[in-house]
Amino acid sequence: MPQRLLKMVLRAPVYDVAQESPLTYAPRLSTKCANRVHLKREDLQPVFSFKLRGAYNRMLSLSTSEREKGVIAASAGNHAQGVALASQKLGVKAIIVMPQTTPSIKVESVRRLGGEVVLYGDNFNQAADYAQYLVAQTGATFIHPYDDWEVIAGQGTIALELIRQHTDPVKAIFVPVGGGGIIAGVAAVIKAIHPETLIIGVEPEDAACMKAALEAGERVVLSQVGIFADGVAVAQVGERPFLVAQHYVDDMVTVSTDEMCAAIKEVFEDTRSIAEPAGALSVAGLKKYALAQGWQDESLIAIVSGANMNFDRLRYIAERTDIGEGTETLLAVTIPERPGSFLQFCQLLGKKRLITEFNYRYADATHAQVFVGIRLHDGHEEKVTIINELTQAGFATVDLSANEMARLHLRHMIGGAGGKRLDEQLYRFEFPERPGALLSFLSSMSSGWNISLFHYRNHGAAEGTVLAGIQVPEVELTAFTSFLEQLGYPYTAESDNPAYALFLA
Repeated sequence: MPQRLLKMVLRAPVYDVAQESPLTYAPRLSTKCANRVHLKREDLQPVFSFKLRGAYNRMLSLSTSEREKGVIAASAGNHAQGVALASQKLGVKAIIVMPQTTPSIKVESVRRLGGEVVLYGDNFNQAADYAQYLVAQTGATFIHPYDDWEVIAGQGTIALELIRQHTDPVKAIFVPVGGGGIIAGVAAVIKAIHPETLIIGVEPEDAACMKAALEAGERVVLSQVGIFADGVAVAQVGERPFLVAQHYVDDMVTVSTDEMCAAIKEVFEDTRSIAEPAGALSVAGLKKYALAQGWQDESLIAIVSGANMNFDRLRYIAERTDIGEGTETLLAVTIPERPGSFLQFCQLLGKKRLITEFNYRYADATHAQVFVGIRLHDGHEEKVTIINELTQAGFATVDLSANEMARLHLRHMIGGAGGKRLDEQLYRFEFPERPGALLSFLSSMSSGWNISLFHYRNHGAAEGTVLAGIQVPEVELTAFTSFLEQLGYPYTAESDNPAYALFLA
C-alpha cells in the first residue's frame, strides 16, 4: 500500500494552487521540550490550511461531464476553502455544506472564493449527510474531505517536502487527526522511505475517533464530538485513512482544550503566527508525548495544519492558556474581615509573584472569601509552596485550578450586593502594570479605611485597573478625598454609576 500511494503522491500536481510550505525550527519550543523541534507551516498556504492539496488533486480527476455538473463538499471550513479555490481555478461550480457552528472567518473565505455556502447541522457528520442529499438531487460530484485516495495522495505531498527539507534522521512526526486524510497520506510516504520514523497522530480528548477505532480494531462512531477544534471535529474516521493507519501509524495521543490553547501560544512565540486550535493540535501532542516518553535531543516535527480562526476566540484561548501551561493557579482563600488583611495576604505572596486576578466582595464582618489568580514560574511545586505558606499563616486555602466551573464561570461572577449599609465609596484606580504593583497599591491604601469590594485582572496592558469599594463614614469623606489626591494613582469615582446601583450596592 505505501508504494502504491507513494506513486499517487509523486504524480499529484498540487503546486498549481499550493506552495511548498517552510519547515521552521522552533527554538523556544525546542528548549522547553529538550528536543529539536521543527514546525511544518501549512498555515502559510493560500487558504491558510493544507486542505487545498487534497481537494485540488481530487478535482483534477473529474471528467468533462462531471465538471459541468459541479461539485459538492461538506466541511467544517478548511476543506471547504480548498474546494472553493480549486473550483475557482478549474472553473467548476461548487456548493459547500458547512456546520452552523463553523467560524465565520471560514464561511466568508469560501464565499470570497466563489463557493456557494449552505449552513446545515451542528457538526460535520450532519453537514455531510445533507451534502449527500444534495448530491442525489443535483447529480454533482461529492468531494470528500478525507475518505478518498486522491485526496489522501494530495495531502501526502506534505511528507515529500519534509523528506527534502529535513535530511537528518527524524525520531517522530506528529500529525493532527480529524477524519484521517492527512495522517494517511503522510504515513504512507514516510513509511515507504523512512520506516524508522514514528508517525504519531494527535486528537482532542473529546473528538478522538481514530484512537477509538484503532483500539477497537474497527471504525466506531463517537456519540458526542467537541467542537473547540472545529477542523478535526469528526465522529468517525474515514474508511481508507483507517486502513492505512492500522498498518502505518505508530501511536496516538490525545490532548485537552487547555493544552491546545497553550500550544497556540507556543506557535505564536516561535513564529509570530496564530494557529487555529486544530492547527496547533500536533504541537500540543508533541509536547505531551515527548515528555511522557522522556525523549531528549531528538529531532521532532509537528505539522501546523491551519490558521483559520475568528479573532474573538483569542479572548477565550488566552484565558485558558495559563492553566494549560501550568503557569497560573486559581485559589480560594479565606482571610479575616478586618483592615489590613488584604495587605498581609499580598505580603505573604511576595513582590516576586505576579497576581493575575483578585476578586472579593464584603459578605459579613468576620471572614472574607478571596478568589485569586497567581502566575507560577515553577509549576506544581511552586503552587504547593504557596498553598502551604498561606495555610501556615492561618488563611484557609482551596485550589480551584482544575475546577472547570471556577475557570469558566465563577471568576466572572464573584461579587453581588454588599448586604447591609456599608458607607461604601466606589472608585476605579489605574497603576503601572508590573510585578509588585498590586502590593504597592494595597500598601498605599492601608490607612484605616476598610476595603469592602475589590476586583483586579491582569490583561497584559501597560496599565492595571482596580475597582475598589472602601468603607468611609460620611464624616470622614473630606479626609478620604484628600488621601486620594495624595495617593498618586489616577482614579475615577464610580459611586453614582448606575451599574453599581443595580448590581453591587
